[in-house]
Amino acid sequence: MSKRNRRVKIFSTAPQSSDHQPDDYLQKIADIARWSEANGCEGILIYTDNRILDPWLVSQVVVEHTDHLAPLVAVQPAYMHPYAVAKMVTSIAFLYRRRVYLNMVAGGFANDLVSLGDNTPHDRRYERLVEYVSIIRNLLRLTAPFTTNGEFYHVENLKLQPALDPALMPEILVSGSSEAGRQAAEAMDAIAVEYPKPASEACHRVDEGRECGIRIGIIARENSADAWRVAQARFPHDRKGQLKHQLAMSTSDSVWHSQLSRLAEDDSKENVYWLVPFQTYKTFCPYLVGSYDMVAAELRRYLDLGYTTFILDIPPDEEELSAIRSVFQLADAGVAR
Repeated sequence: MSKRNRRVKIFSTAPQSSDHQPDDYLQKIADIARWSEANGCEGILIYTDNRILDPWLVSQVVVEHTDHLAPLVAVQPAYMHPYAVAKMVTSIAFLYRRRVYLNMVAGGFANDLVSLGDNTPHDRRYERLVEYVSIIRNLLRLTAPFTTNGEFYHVENLKLQPALDPALMPEILVSGSSEAGRQAAEAMDAIAVEYPKPASEACHRVDEGRECGIRIGIIARENSADAWRVAQARFPHDRKGQLKHQLAMSTSDSVWHSQLSRLAEDDSKENVYWLVPFQTYKTFCPYLVGSYDMVAAELRRYLDLGYTTFILDIPPDEEELSAIRSVFQLADAGVAR
């Protein structure tokens, strides 16, 4: 297992093209990328699915409007061969001297995969990811032609050109909410990202030597009442959204989706941990809502459990990212100790 720098890494998230018109989407991506870099983010997650633009083209917009922000590109094996992924990584490195991260997607919405003729069961998709990532890494690391005859992929005398600068080798992230995901993360030596329970309900610390992360939204203000006003205005209770959520649940075999839905049944404003945005299909992660001190204390608990990678929800504006940066600074100072 490789030894990583256990520093805290924060990623924002890029908006989805399905939520925008062509004439404003390009500007929105550029703006959020610049805000993210200015507020200390390591990188920015770029989604992939059947409804939205190609994430590699969106990542190029990110790279061209920032100095060092790293695209965290979602990669779905059903969409492209592992050689094509390695080629994109080395092409961005060659053209822009920029590192990327890879967020490996097994695929939680069965209808998307069925449309592509992919009926691979949930756990087998994670086994496929392990083989897929192995090919990508070998292509990026080796200078000699590479051959493998695996269960899912076969390549013979395959060589990547131009070669990747070793300093720009991508790190791999993968969902770690299911047992299959956790096993795949360990096999790939990847950062396992969870959709977390409240920190108080976590049953164990992150194993020493592993790197894990969480996917979380944050709304924090000087006092809790102001934070809740912002949260409820941004994510009001919405019956139509609840019906969309229920429909998504019926077509998903995602373990994290099911876990969050069960947690949402016990949700109250008294807690920092909030699931209404998830319940109403406005986003796909829990939120932490409250005063700076309260949210920082909850973040500190996650840090103390060993989580070091944080993927934020799509930021509505630069001021929100600035507030989140302040919360992380407080958490790093040890508010919850």
